[in-house]
Amino acid sequence: MDEITRLATGAVVTPLRRIANPKGDVYHGLKASEESFKGFGEAYFSTVVPGVTKGWKRHSLMTLNLVVPVGTIEFYLRSEDGSVAETVRLGEARYARLTVPPGVWMAFTGIGNSLNLLLNVASIPHDPDEAVNLPLEHFPLGQ
Repeated sequence: MDEITRLATGAVVTPLRRIANPKGDVYHGLKASEESFKGFGEAYFSTVVPGVTKGWKRHSLMTLNLVVPVGTIEFYLRSEDGSVAETVRLGEARYARLTVPPGVWMAFTGIGNSLNLLLNVASIPHDPDEAVNLPLEHFPLGQ
């Protein structure tokens, strides 16, 4: 398995195991014993339409643990002050978990041609008061 990648924004990319099984594969997501696990608040799935971008959002308390088991999604990350920009592509070709700590701006685009499915295992339950949204025009994507 590949190595864990620590990004300049503070986000972390952790390769995940896919266990082949003739009756259906097993896709690992997150274990409580891993460094990325900061508690459990909720888990949810979101679909991303091909070519559509969601974001920018910055959480002040929530740690995100993002996995793309179906399709491909490109994530755009910015440091809290916007000075550091990074891009991470996850999906079937690169099955990994992206852990985004509080304070990092994030947007993402559906890259796959059909269903792009995102799983977030969040450290706290959803609270709209702990997140800030900005229009996509605020930061250029991929730069």
